[in-house]
Amino acid sequence: MSGVQQGGEFSFLAPAGYYIALRVGFAFPIAEHNALPKGWIDRYTQQGFMPYDPVMRWLYENSGSIRWSEIDLPDPRRVMIQARRHGLLFGVAIACAPTGPEGQRSFGSFARSDREFEDEEIAVLQAKLRRLHEATAPPTNLTRAELEALSMVRDGLLLKEIAVRLSVTEGAIKQRLKNAKAKLGAKTSSQAVSAAVGYGLI
Repeated sequence: MSGVQQGGEFSFLAPAGYYIALRVGFAFPIAEHNALPKGWIDRYTQQGFMPYDPVMRWLYENSGSIRWSEIDLPDPRRVMIQARRHGLLFGVAIACAPTGPEGQRSFGSFARSDREFEDEEIAVLQAKLRRLHEATAPPTNLTRAELEALSMVRDGLLLKEIAVRLSVTEGAIKQRLKNAKAKLGAKTSSQAVSAAVGYGLI
């Protein structure tokens, strides 16, 4: 996820830490970057806070931006109070609504320890997140034949079996997979399958 890791601007605007998830599908994002304090990441994971976190609930259910202090959702596990002990005193949640048929959303949570985020800072973060969201959009140029071949590879079929099922040559299947790999930016067929699954294409 080089686009996020190269962006020191996120650290500059959110010096206490941030978390970004791009193109969240049924369960997992295509890419994510967690720059929150390690102690908080460890506690958050060990305690299984995610389903109870008001910020995460807001991010999954809304689009746009909101300061943490303005989120009016239950916090039965007192996640926000515990976050403050790790320097996460002020924050903003930003969500890009799902676009296109894939229905994937991207979101970020950004923190400061000194003051609330200013409107201009929120606007900058929102614009940067939107650019990353659009940059990680799934490719739309894969053909039905290429997706069909990827789907069969995912299901564990060998090239010979795929060729027999589709009544084409093994060479034709190899070409379809080669094209799919190029379009998905994958080096191997298994990487292409993983990418296609992640994008919700197969």
